[in-house]
Amino acid sequence: MGEPRRNKFFSFKAILVLGLIFLGTEYFLDRFQIFDISLPTFEASGKNEFANRQDYKDILELQKAFIRNAKKIKPTVVSINKILDKFEPAIWPDSPSHPSRPWYFSLKEWVFSTAARKRYRMENVGSGVILNSKGYVLTNHHVIKGIDNIMVRMSTGEDHFAKLVGTDPLTDLAVLKFSTLRRVPYPDFAKSQNMEVGDWVMAIGNPYGLEGTVTVGVISGKGRSNLGIATYENFIQTDASINPGNSGGPLINLNGEVIGINTAVAEIGSGVGFAIPIEMAMRIATQLINSGEVARGWLGIGIQSITPELASLFNLKKPVGGVLVNSVDHETPAENGGIVRGDVIVQFDGKRVPSSNKFQQMVADTAIGKTVSIKVIRNGAEKNLQVKIGRLSS
Repeated sequence: MGEPRRNKFFSFKAILVLGLIFLGTEYFLDRFQIFDISLPTFEASGKNEFANRQDYKDILELQKAFIRNAKKIKPTVVSINKILDKFEPAIWPDSPSHPSRPWYFSLKEWVFSTAARKRYRMENVGSGVILNSKGYVLTNHHVIKGIDNIMVRMSTGEDHFAKLVGTDPLTDLAVLKFSTLRRVPYPDFAKSQNMEVGDWVMAIGNPYGLEGTVTVGVISGKGRSNLGIATYENFIQTDASINPGNSGGPLINLNGEVIGINTAVAEIGSGVGFAIPIEMAMRIATQLINSGEVARGWLGIGIQSITPELASLFNLKKPVGGVLVNSVDHETPAENGGIVRGDVIVQFDGKRVPSSNKFQQMVADTAIGKTVSIKVIRNGAEKNLQVKIGRLSS
């Protein structure tokens, strides 16, 4: 009988010793904090040595502007997609093809084939910006070129078929339209000519199919031309990242207003992107919506810019700018107005002509049927001509 009592006493002592060891270990670890496994609370300390500095406050305000504009503009930017395949799920079992079957079988099949939800396999080809609540979308010509079936996806994920309203390859612009029963959001617009080199801008689009991507930069240059992107060029240059898929999306200012349509990234290197000024884009879009085409002023001549060599050849005593007329088409406004091969055009409608590219734009922007004064240098003498502008259709 003594042996069991002894075993119980031993067990009691073992438990007591283990308990003392556990309590001692806890006290030791807590006392000396050998291990600290506590997690951060993520509570602000309230200490910020920069909080009262004006430059720090300015940075915070700039950041808030970026966030505000991203939220404001994203709903007005759409993803433009090419439909690759269409899948129509079988909603209703096939009806027996029997001559005496009721007429409503055919009606039933038509209703379900029309109303059934279809699925599509799509490929993102670019971006677009909604112009107004009627569902007009402005994008680039090269984005939709050669595409028969176009689907636009809104930031909410809604998909809509879009039809091509009109396109203008000479400025790389196009207008689409989709129909919806809902009132669609559209952005505010501002004049790009009021922007200066160094102003902050944001580019929004769908590069590489990544919808709603926002990049930030500054205006790096204005009036860029002779880039080989389009016939009529007057680009805004920016270092805000513009990548494949950004084309057709908006370039906006810090007020969240659209000032340009992103068009291309230069092959010469990263950090060089271009956007069409919104003034030009809206002028083209208005004509495409109203008539489906763009009508421009036209003279009917071939030109080239004056180089120092040409200035010397034509005995131009000082740099006068202008363009050399190297051909005049038959029965054109230029021929009817008296312009001849070898004339140097130095003024158009009272404005100096700096280069061939600028002159093309000046003529294109002139109202059709307007009679303008053109100053030329012919055989070393100035001559004023009156020419009625003709029509060049896109």
